[in-house]
Amino acid sequence: MTSGVGHKVARLLGIQLQPKDPYHHANDPRETAHFNPNQTFVEESPRVDEFFLKLAPSGPQIWQYLVSLFPFLSWIGYYNLQWLAGDLVAGITIGAVVVPQGMAYARLANLDVQFGLYSSFMGVLVYWFFATSKDITIGPVAVMSQLTGAVVTDMATILPDVPGHVIASALALLAGAVVVFVGLIRCGWIVDIISLTSLSAFMTGSAICIAVGQVPSLMGLGGFSTRDPTYLVFIHILQNLKSASMDAAMGLSALAMLYLIRGVCMWIGTHYPKHQKLAFFLSTLRVVFVIVLYTLISYLVNRSLPRGTAKFKILFDVPRGFQNAAVPVITTPIASNLAGYLPATVVVLLIEHIAISKSFGRVNNYRINPSQEMVAIGITNMLGPFLGGYAATGSFSRTAIKSKAGVRTPFAGVITAFVVLLAIYALPAVFYYIPNASLSAVIIHAVGDLITPPNTVYQFWLVSPFEVLIFFVGVFVTIFSSIENGIYTTVLLSAAMLLFRILRSKGRFLGRVKVQSMLGNRVIGNDRQQPVPGYGTFTGSQEAPTRNIFLPITHADGSNPEIELDNPYPGIFIYRFAEGFSYPNAGSSLEHLVEYIFAHTRRTNLAHFDRPGDRPWNEPGPSRRDMKAAAAAGVDAGIIGVDVSLPTLKAVILDFSSVNHVDITSVQQLIDVRNQLDRYASPDIVDWHIACINNRWAKRALAAAGFGYPTVVPDGPHRRWKSIFSVAEIGGPHSAAAAAEVEVNEKEIARSRRQTAVGIDVEGGRQHPHPYGHHDDYDPKKVGTGSEAAAQQQQQQQQQQPRKSTVTFEDTVHHLHQKRMSTVKGAPELHSGRTVVAPVHGINRPLFHVDLTSALQSAVANVEGRYEGLEGDHHQQAHS
Repeated sequence: MTSGVGHKVARLLGIQLQPKDPYHHANDPRETAHFNPNQTFVEESPRVDEFFLKLAPSGPQIWQYLVSLFPFLSWIGYYNLQWLAGDLVAGITIGAVVVPQGMAYARLANLDVQFGLYSSFMGVLVYWFFATSKDITIGPVAVMSQLTGAVVTDMATILPDVPGHVIASALALLAGAVVVFVGLIRCGWIVDIISLTSLSAFMTGSAICIAVGQVPSLMGLGGFSTRDPTYLVFIHILQNLKSASMDAAMGLSALAMLYLIRGVCMWIGTHYPKHQKLAFFLSTLRVVFVIVLYTLISYLVNRSLPRGTAKFKILFDVPRGFQNAAVPVITTPIASNLAGYLPATVVVLLIEHIAISKSFGRVNNYRINPSQEMVAIGITNMLGPFLGGYAATGSFSRTAIKSKAGVRTPFAGVITAFVVLLAIYALPAVFYYIPNASLSAVIIHAVGDLITPPNTVYQFWLVSPFEVLIFFVGVFVTIFSSIENGIYTTVLLSAAMLLFRILRSKGRFLGRVKVQSMLGNRVIGNDRQQPVPGYGTFTGSQEAPTRNIFLPITHADGSNPEIELDNPYPGIFIYRFAEGFSYPNAGSSLEHLVEYIFAHTRRTNLAHFDRPGDRPWNEPGPSRRDMKAAAAAGVDAGIIGVDVSLPTLKAVILDFSSVNHVDITSVQQLIDVRNQLDRYASPDIVDWHIACINNRWAKRALAAAGFGYPTVVPDGPHRRWKSIFSVAEIGGPHSAAAAAEVEVNEKEIARSRRQTAVGIDVEGGRQHPHPYGHHDDYDPKKVGTGSEAAAQQQQQQQQQQPRKSTVTFEDTVHHLHQKRMSTVKGAPELHSGRTVVAPVHGINRPLFHVDLTSALQSAVANVEGRYEGLEGDHHQQAHS
């Protein structure tokens, strides 16, 4: 509040307004930092209105948001025949694959096969309008179909009068609306809360459940429910193996043929690289080949039987066209009963699709927008139910095929839609003879690739053993309970592990060590001719042969334990936070800080308590017997039990490199610790230096708590405090210093033109100090002065160099250009008097530092300056 009314209201409410510049009342930083007033930098705290202004979108941002909703606008205008050729091949290939898979997955969802075709058609047709991935194929997938089938089965007992396909369409519509909303508000980052471990466990457990659930149909077993927990289904399979029918022949042989064709094609691609493309397409179309082959076998076996009968289970009649196209039915009972299934449905829709799209985006070198992908998925699932479709999302197997087939743009989905549409209207008569067991073989073969290989699990173990435990827990919960419970279990366990790591994190105390960089047998920076020019630094600069680094004193980071770390300074401690600094871990981090300091320092005033009753109950001090013995020995009772060799606490340096945000709880606890350590070090004051603060709001919070400024003490901090700032050169071709240099250069060029016009003869003995005899000797203060020293220096240089008869304008321009290039590309010419430096951080917060080195320098300088001031006071008192 800056207005008078605001101050009056603050006084009325008892609010103590913070001074705009608290350090100004303690010390004027300009008195200790000798900067040009034009180059001083006073850092302003961020304001709340700035925060909200940044959140408010501008006109161009709103337009960019609207355009981003239709990504196809950015590339459709550049569409060409070469792109069309690639899209035709990929689109037709995916269409041939998605037709049998869609029908198989519809059976997995407890629906008739045509509903899988409806979902496949709408998925590939709509997605390209909103897609940011050229590879993704939207349609029915195994896991989503399994989950939909479980919902349809459960709702059949709750709402027996509602057909299953109505339930499935309503579920897709509701889930799609949720996903579209999340995408429109651009919260695609929400999927990042699901870890790779959770995703792998979910996919593996789901694949096992689906595969086991399809074995009864594969072998013609019956008499039990395949919707029971997976372990019960497996037990029932073993109990009923003796009742296997002729379906087993159609199913097991089809499954074996699928794996055989894939194995042969992989072998051909490996041993005959020239035929790798052919082998890929043969492997891709293996599902089509097997379905066509077994449909032909079924036709030959069952064609003479009455319609509606067969020697093994087949699909029978499949309706032609969109027989179930209608407005989706969503009543209050349907919506209320489906609400409990929405979280799991939304999670399944998102995690597989986003994970696949990101993966293929990285492989094919393009970036996807997760929020826009959510819009695409959501709209697809909102429009699909109008044709009778159920929930659809990205398919891993079809996406991999599409990518390898050479797809060029998302428009390939339109070509796939035409293939599916052809199947819906032209092939229902052929679908009549497709064996159910062969479709089960297709499902089992497809989900087999979703199981996490043992080698991948081993790699997980090498990275994070505890997450492997979460992986197996998720798989077991999925097998022994349900897919939904497996998802919830892995996500909650991953979140609990993250929260525990944050809650129990402890920082590390750092020690200093000097290191050198070596290339071969040469130390970089030890000689003028560097082994590699500009190695690890800016071109032309000279590195120091040694530099300070700070490592954990316990070598907990894996550094060489034989390397001894120097204590920065007696009584000065450097502490680095490990997992940020916020309310969950502030307590444990600061407890560790205080415990370590207490263990490695002693009180400043050992005789702090005059009487035993003044001591706190938790620090009773020496016993009466020890005090009597000390008195008899003439020893101060205050040092009994105290290691007097330990230093007193002088300063604490906090490394905020891992901290991006602080909150009220963490700052308040830091204030409490500061007060606690001030009492411990009394009558001295502990200096708090904070390095590597990466966030302006964190600086504002710390400054509001009194950090960043010297503590005001009666002896006058302005007298003893030494402000040490990190400075950098203000340079560059567009800087003010460069502009001033250009102005001087222009004056020199003009003067050279005048001299050239009158023909000044250098060899004629005229006293003219050539201002550019040598680059290193150039001094702008001596240019054109005609000083005797400059003339002598010029004459000495001319004796060593070939002479020219006159100073030409071209010579001057050439030299100025050489000087300019050396100044820009090489080391800064500090001796020239033109280099301008400025502080990197605001001089109004001298205890905030750019790095640990400057923080340590400031801490040591002021600790030593404090005692120099005390010694000066003692001498002054002695003389008086």
